[in-house]
Amino acid sequence: MSLLDRLRWGPATTIRVRLGVALAAALLPVLLLGAGQSLLAYQRETKDRQGVLQFAAQRSAARARAQMVSASVLLETLGPGAIGMDCSRRLADIRQRLPGYANLIRFDRIGRVACSADSVPADPARRDRPWFRRLATTNTSIVTMVPGATYSSQPSLFYATRAGDPKTGFSVLAAVIPLSSLSPVLEERSLPRDAEVAVVDRQGRFLSVTNQKAFPRTIRGWLGRVESEGSFLGYGQDLKGVRRVYSAAPLVGNDLFVVLSAPSAGLFSTAWIDPLSGIVFPLIAFVVALVAVFFAAERGVGRWIAYLQRVAAIYARGRFTVRPVRVDQAPPEIRELAETLDHMAATIVARDSALHDNLDQKDALMREIHHRVKNNLQVISSLLSMQERALSDPAARVAMSDTRQRITALALIYRALYQGPDIKHVDLKPFLEELTGQLLSADMGAGPIRTEVRADRLSIDPDKLAPLALFAVEAVTNAQKHALGGAGGGLTVDFTLRNGEAELAIADDGGGKVLAPDAATVGGVGRTLMNAFARQLRGRASLEPNHLGGLTARLVFPMPEVAASGT
Repeated sequence: MSLLDRLRWGPATTIRVRLGVALAAALLPVLLLGAGQSLLAYQRETKDRQGVLQFAAQRSAARARAQMVSASVLLETLGPGAIGMDCSRRLADIRQRLPGYANLIRFDRIGRVACSADSVPADPARRDRPWFRRLATTNTSIVTMVPGATYSSQPSLFYATRAGDPKTGFSVLAAVIPLSSLSPVLEERSLPRDAEVAVVDRQGRFLSVTNQKAFPRTIRGWLGRVESEGSFLGYGQDLKGVRRVYSAAPLVGNDLFVVLSAPSAGLFSTAWIDPLSGIVFPLIAFVVALVAVFFAAERGVGRWIAYLQRVAAIYARGRFTVRPVRVDQAPPEIRELAETLDHMAATIVARDSALHDNLDQKDALMREIHHRVKNNLQVISSLLSMQERALSDPAARVAMSDTRQRITALALIYRALYQGPDIKHVDLKPFLEELTGQLLSADMGAGPIRTEVRADRLSIDPDKLAPLALFAVEAVTNAQKHALGGAGGGLTVDFTLRNGEAELAIADDGGGKVLAPDAATVGGVGRTLMNAFARQLRGRASLEPNHLGGLTARLVFPMPEVAASGT
């Protein structure tokens, strides 16, 4: 049986396949449920990671805005008191107490430094800077990244506000805020592992970045969405070609933006550990269960069924002496099946023995019947022979002799049946030889007759042998009377099989006589009997001249069973 036939569901499906399919169907809902829960957990965790990243960016922007507000409040508070000899000391003390400021500066109405918490670079054109001129004319606050001079050694925001001055009319208070103080702290536990941060301007230039390679070459396309949507969350590849997730939020208006970068959760990342465990473990349990069922079915059932199949195949070949002795370690059900099989074999052996005994008895009875029928026919033949000798009329004696020969042929059939190895069939060639010899030996007054019997090998049943033998009796008797009765001659008997038909041809050479023109058309009792025997065999009979100068009696009848067996 092929693998495809084993897997195809139907009567030929094996126990292993049936058990495997049943277990697979039972475990499949558990496997699908675990897979679904794992995928949902992964999606939920991914959304949580994205939310954390986006919230960190928004929190950083909120912190920057809060620090801007704090700087505004601080400068407004310092405004009235930032005048006098202790101005620089007070500003330095405030910067030390409040981290997140690189410098605190007070400018007078013409842009000169009145006091500061730290050194301030010289800028002769300060009063002409756009931010200073705007503060000189309006009461507002300015935030810029390009104040005109470098007020800090690191990228910083320059926050300035107008303050009143009773002597000069107005002054400017400025706070220098490093960008690093506005960025998220990467060590925060809420941020994903290996997160990186950058501060960019609206042209997409990186002003401050923890790891440049963790970001793509340009992010300018994202900033438009940040301006319109307030934040951005997307995926991209960094300079190393690694897929990462990015979150951006406005830091100061639409001029500065904070961008966070974190590795995207891949197949073998920690984010997949729980989802994969929810799929892999049920899958492993599924496979282990299938293997266990296969092993149990193979060791507990399959190999014993295969063994019993081999024993049954031996029984099918007629060898019932084999016993299934190897099932002592098999399960009880298999042992019961083996015992049933053994009992069935013993029963078959007993029945076979009884049938053989009955057949032997039947054969003996049939042989005895055939023997008695043959004896009775011989008794009748002897009585006819005695009657023949008592008759004086030549025609009556000839008729009596013909009848005796027909009875002798029937007796010969029954003798061949009970003396042969098979009481249902007779070997045709020896039978024709003996029949021809007996018929010719009965006519002691005739001259020497040369006989030749040729026959294909055939075992024929009595139903066909009787009309065949009686046809031969009529044909041989006809040759004796009309061709071989005087000086003798030659007689040939041919029996052939071809194309599903049997043909018996009995030919004489005419005994040296001249054949009469109408010899083949002469009628009589013998010719009538020959036609009757042919009809009994569903065949046809003919009497025709031959090339030897005599006549040939031919009988052709169907033998389909010989053609089917190829004999």
